[in-house]
Amino acid sequence: MCVTNAKGGTGKTTIAINVAGALNERGRDVLFVDLDPQGNATEGLGLLDAYDRAPPTFFDVLTDHRQRDRAGELVVEHGEMDVLPSNIDLLQAEHELTIADLVARVKDDPELAVDPSALASLGINVTPESVSGPHALDVLDEALAGIEDEYDYVIIDSPPFYGKLTDTGIYAAQHILVPALTEATSERAIELLIDQMAALEGQTGITVETMGVVANRVEKTNEDRQMLAWLNEVFDEFPVWEVRKRVALQRAFKAGKSVFAADEQVDMADVFLDIAAAFDERFGFASDSTHEVTHD
Repeated sequence: MCVTNAKGGTGKTTIAINVAGALNERGRDVLFVDLDPQGNATEGLGLLDAYDRAPPTFFDVLTDHRQRDRAGELVVEHGEMDVLPSNIDLLQAEHELTIADLVARVKDDPELAVDPSALASLGINVTPESVSGPHALDVLDEALAGIEDEYDYVIIDSPPFYGKLTDTGIYAAQHILVPALTEATSERAIELLIDQMAALEGQTGITVETMGVVANRVEKTNEDRQMLAWLNEVFDEFPVWEVRKRVALQRAFKAGKSVFAADEQVDMADVFLDIAAAFDERFGFASDSTHEVTHD
C-alpha cells in the first residue's frame, strides 16, 4: 500500500504510521517502508541512527542491481512494525533512477539512436547491463520480493513529490491510499495525482487501485465542508475517511509511535482502525482478525 500525495504538508507520514499501527493493533505483521529521502517517517519512528548509517543503504538496494537482495539486512525492528528505513543517501536516488529509466527506454527503442553507456556514465551505479525491460520502475518491487512474504502488509510512505522514487513505490504496491487536506489547494494536487496514475499505468501496463482517501486535519469551517463534499464527489466509488485535527497525533509522532502504542486516548484512533478493517476486508483478513480494539 503506497500512501501518496505530491502536495506537502498533508500529514502523509502521520497517516501512514497510524494506519500501520492500526493494522498491527488488529494483529497484522507490517513492514513499513520509508521511501522519502527526507526520512520523516524514519525519524518519526525513532530510528535516526538508521537514517545516518553507512553503506550499504536503501539507496544501494534501489540503484545497484548487485545489492537488490539485501533489503532484509536493512530492516529494523520497531515495537509495532518492522521498518525499512530511509537514508540520507536516498537524496541521490531520484537522479539515479531517472538515468536508469532513460537507459531502459533507449535500450527498448533502438530508433532513438542513443548510446545507453553514455547515459549510464551520468549515474553512480547504473550500467546498461543492470537495466532490462522498457522501464526501470520495478526496482523497489524487486527489492521487496525476497522479504514481503514475511508480512501481511507492506506500507510504503512515498516522497511528497512526483518522480521516479514515488513511481517505484506505486509500481511496487499497485494500491494507493491518498491523504488530502480539506483546503482549496488540494483540488490541484488531486488532479495531478489522477494524471500521474494514468501516466504510470500507460507506461508500465499496471493497474493502480485506489483504496480510499483520508481527509486530514479536518476542522469545522465552510472550506472544510466544501472540500469534503468535493472529495466525496471525485472519489464517489471509494471511502473518504475524516481525521480531525488532534494534538494527540502529534504527541504520538514525537514519541516515535502510533497513537495505539503511545496509548493516546483519542477519538481519531477509531478512524485508523476503520481504515485497517477496510483493508482487512479487501484482502481477506476480516474473518480472522485477532486484536479488534475499540478506543473510547
